[in-house]
Amino acid sequence: MSESDAQVSLRDLAASARSGDAAATDELMAAVHQLAVRYSRARLGRYPAAADAAHDAAQEVCVAVLTALPRYADRGAPFEAFVYGIASRKVADVQRGVMRRPVPTEELPDNADSSPGPEDVALADDQAGEVWALMDKLSDQHREILTLRVAVGMSAEETASALDMTPGAVRVAQHRALRKLRSLHDTGQAKP
Repeated sequence: MSESDAQVSLRDLAASARSGDAAATDELMAAVHQLAVRYSRARLGRYPAAADAAHDAAQEVCVAVLTALPRYADRGAPFEAFVYGIASRKVADVQRGVMRRPVPTEELPDNADSSPGPEDVALADDQAGEVWALMDKLSDQHREILTLRVAVGMSAEETASALDMTPGAVRVAQHRALRKLRSLHDTGQAKP
């Protein structure tokens, strides 16, 4: 098959694929993938992990060609020119990514990172969700008292003043709210 036959063939496949022919789309994408892999390997060969980067770029090219195919208009140029135009942009994107290497730190930090790790954060979020699910089952007054006393850290007197209650009534309501929370928790109603 001559080069002009291949161009006509890809041009015909593109037209058939645009009209919804699944077999033509598959055949066109196989040809595009071959073109994209060859082009990507040639452009990315000098970079570390070039083979993987070339295959990743080829996949990106195939996706972009398939996405752009409905908008493709045959203006007499070979279909390969359309593919290579997309491939050059995708390979440039991959090159920029490959060229970004981690920057080594010159010194090790003096102290270990004491911030919670991902597992600790996930567990804390889960526990907070359970607490809020339980709190939602309390009356508005009990929820407000526990929020002010436990979460905010207000004294019974400060809470009483904020809620227009006596300090004794705040303590009794707090005790009842905590007892209700404990009961809900013990009966397994803590699921959000």
